[in-house]
Amino acid sequence: MLNQKEILSTIEMIDQQHLDIRTITMGISLLSCCDPDPKRACEKIYEKITRYAENLVKTGEDIEREFGIPIVNKRISVTPMALVAGASETEDYVPFALAMDRAARTCGVNFIGGYSALVQKGMTVADERLIRSIPEALSRTELVCSSVNVGSTKAGINMDAVALMGRIIKDTAKATEAQDGLGCAKLVVFCNAVEDNPFMAGAFHGVGEAEKVINVGVSGPGVVHSALQAVKGRPFDVVAETVKKTAFRVTRMGQLVAQEASRRLDTPFGIVDLSLAPTPAVGDSVARILEEMGLEVCGTHGTTAALALLNDAVKKGGVMASSSVGGLSGAFIPVSEDEGMIAAAKAGTLCLDKLEAMTCVCSVGLDMIAVPGDTPAETISAIIADEAAIGMVNCKTTAVRLLPSPGKKVGDTVEMGGLLGSAPVMPVHPESSAAFIARGGRIPAPLHSLKN
Repeated sequence: MLNQKEILSTIEMIDQQHLDIRTITMGISLLSCCDPDPKRACEKIYEKITRYAENLVKTGEDIEREFGIPIVNKRISVTPMALVAGASETEDYVPFALAMDRAARTCGVNFIGGYSALVQKGMTVADERLIRSIPEALSRTELVCSSVNVGSTKAGINMDAVALMGRIIKDTAKATEAQDGLGCAKLVVFCNAVEDNPFMAGAFHGVGEAEKVINVGVSGPGVVHSALQAVKGRPFDVVAETVKKTAFRVTRMGQLVAQEASRRLDTPFGIVDLSLAPTPAVGDSVARILEEMGLEVCGTHGTTAALALLNDAVKKGGVMASSSVGGLSGAFIPVSEDEGMIAAAKAGTLCLDKLEAMTCVCSVGLDMIAVPGDTPAETISAIIADEAAIGMVNCKTTAVRLLPSPGKKVGDTVEMGGLLGSAPVMPVHPESSAAFIARGGRIPAPLHSLKN
């Protein structure tokens, strides 16, 4: 039983510390929508999404109102579209993205993910067609998010796909130039992508998932930051225990919402993703948590150790609070979406190399980072390769979401608004990686992939 003190504490977490359910995401299988006729396939896609997710937004709003728990986003993820579109006799995959976008608008959700391809070991014709269509697809849609998985611990890294994605990111920035390259904020390149991620832009509904499922992502950087203020100067084992207890409470709320949404939508409960996902709002920052541990500015020496403690404690605390934890689960470090990260980047303390080191110990990877608009495609590909190598060798999910905004240079700011925030343009190394990327082929999987 909850006592009065615990109830009042939870109310304070919601009211003053930015605690929220970041997203309720309905995953939908579109495998039954495959059709040789692309027009008919798009009709099936629209019909199935709108039928399954018809009440998703209303249900989220009802739960939010009845329980007093903020639910920021309601989203949809679908089967990687390359698998569905590949059955159609067409070379133009953009209509599939338009069908997704139209369905998302009808349902009233914030985003729909799954304009995706899984190419960690090689590309099919359908995979390549979808990847090459991404710039046009993201420029002609508003709510569609895209992802490409280029590597895994089992398969290694598909360097042909890595090279191609560098060019695709550049082309997407150019195609959405009028919006400062905003299309790139909806495009993620993964290694070891997971099938049950509720967070955008990388969400898709894996082929190993059920027909439909409800996944929930929780968030509470402000709550963790507030909890740590009560243990100033205490040893790190006290810090870790404090984070664990806080993560348990945050995740327990996510479990409650997930089960309630599952019941009301008559859809199986999938997972709770217990990630600390920041926002640009003051008091909702992962960087400020690290600074509360004793760092003058996020990015200085000690940052990676502090982040490792935070990420581990969040997982240990949260895993006991839910019947099924999944997704990415940990601490996110998206630069443009974190007020403290933005400040540290502007101060010059936080650089691309330090962010890469931090990704070794936390969730996802180099996320929402603005780089100069004239950054060569090969340099972007090399950054992707580095991050994929970290994921491959360490058996973890890593990702890259870079924003090479056209016309922007170091010192400028890319403004995206809302939860996407603003990103100071960060420098990249000027030395070329072109000859490295031009080799192509595949970087073999590490020896520890042979576990059978």
